[in-house]
Amino acid sequence: MSVPASQPHDMVRIGIVSVSDRASAGVYVDKGLPALKDWLTRALRNPISFEERLIPDEQQRISATLIELVDAGCALVLTTGGTGPAVRDVTPEATLAVAHRQMPGFGEQMRQISLKFVPTAILSRQCAVIRDSSLILNLPGQPKSIQETLEGLKNAAGETIVPGIFAAVPYCIDLISGPYLETDPAVCQAFRPKSALRTPGTPGTPGSSARAP
Repeated sequence: MSVPASQPHDMVRIGIVSVSDRASAGVYVDKGLPALKDWLTRALRNPISFEERLIPDEQQRISATLIELVDAGCALVLTTGGTGPAVRDVTPEATLAVAHRQMPGFGEQMRQISLKFVPTAILSRQCAVIRDSSLILNLPGQPKSIQETLEGLKNAAGETIVPGIFAAVPYCIDLISGPYLETDPAVCQAFRPKSALRTPGTPGTPGSSARAP
């Protein structure tokens, strides 16, 4: 059920954070932020205001950046990089340190997607949390992996064979009283129960009437 073209889409502010010692120092060009912007711009029909940050692998710096973006009104914050087992990979610790609630299902599904390609996916430590009314997601560091994680995997006919995590993001944001996110089904088909679908022609978000899963 899609929103008619006559109905304006909610504006959404999204924080995107690339965590990399070398990219933040200018050793090489960061690819994480462009990959996130490209996918989100294609996947969402909402007008988007991006808050971009490129920072080193420093736990306190990452936590402070996440808090800053949540306080700035970002309904969704996506990080890329720093989620492996290496000593400098501290993005999950920094994310959990600012969490009010954890959402373990996102990390579980991210690893399921990656396991379709490499057995070392079990070494990934991506997590997801809620802080205030914002959803924070840790994503992999490579552009291809970012797309696969968000969008899921499709067969040659274009049919989804493994759902991506973003299919659940709009409804999650509904439930924490955020803006109503509309996705382009050609990129990502978001799922909502019928009770949470916005009535055509009715502005605002359905957060107050959405049913918990």
